[in-house]
Amino acid sequence: MGMDPILKIEGLRKSFGTPEVLKGIDREVAQGETVVILGASGSGKSTLLRCVNFLEHPSAGRIALDARAIGTRDASGAIRYREAELSRVRTRVGMVFQQFNLFPHMTALRNVMEGQVTVLRRAKGEAEQTARRVLAKVGLADKTDEYPARLSGGQQQRVAIARALAMDPEIMLFDEVTSALDPELVGEVLRTMRALSDEGMTMLIVTHELGFAYHVADRVIFLHDGLIHEQGTPQEVLLRPRERRTREFLEGHGLFRLPEAES
Repeated sequence: MGMDPILKIEGLRKSFGTPEVLKGIDREVAQGETVVILGASGSGKSTLLRCVNFLEHPSAGRIALDARAIGTRDASGAIRYREAELSRVRTRVGMVFQQFNLFPHMTALRNVMEGQVTVLRRAKGEAEQTARRVLAKVGLADKTDEYPARLSGGQQQRVAIARALAMDPEIMLFDEVTSALDPELVGEVLRTMRALSDEGMTMLIVTHELGFAYHVADRVIFLHDGLIHEQGTPQEVLLRPRERRTREFLEGHGLFRLPEAES
């Protein structure tokens, strides 16, 4: 894992009207680092990811990629975002969602080719070559001509991962990508994500799969009420949490035997 931060988040806030979902997030992510984000429903996990690739515009704060801040300040001090700039950011920061969002009328191969052709303006021959390579990478070399309806949920999610990888992102964001899958299909998706981590892909992962977090993450962040409540190595956060809220969250999952709280 490299030492230079590829992503820097400073004072990130996001509100939707009155409720403030993110209340000041500060975090650097190093090149090649795998960061797992945990937290109860409503803690701001998905909103954080959506702000990182600007599907949601931050209400305040800055996000920088490779030490270059996104957006420009106007005369009033507000940060303005140009859509052309955000489009470039989204090609550098790939995102995979809980829902697969595949085009049902396109084969797996065409689904992975589509963004390359329409967004990156790649020639179809180059896009097809890349699509076949990334589909093989996620274990679907034999499913290129299948339509989504003929694929299992786990296979569809791996096509969605391949689609994001085909855009050559520098960072990958995963938002609860296994939560819509049947339990027996979760493992194949997590194995794909673990392989990406092992290869050095920079990843931010929102998940409730604590075993995966323990074995794969370089760093675990626990969000509570829109703030980073606790962070550290998997051993620190998952086995020796300092904060009561973290402990309660983990005990609710029952996957780890936690030390008794000190009186």
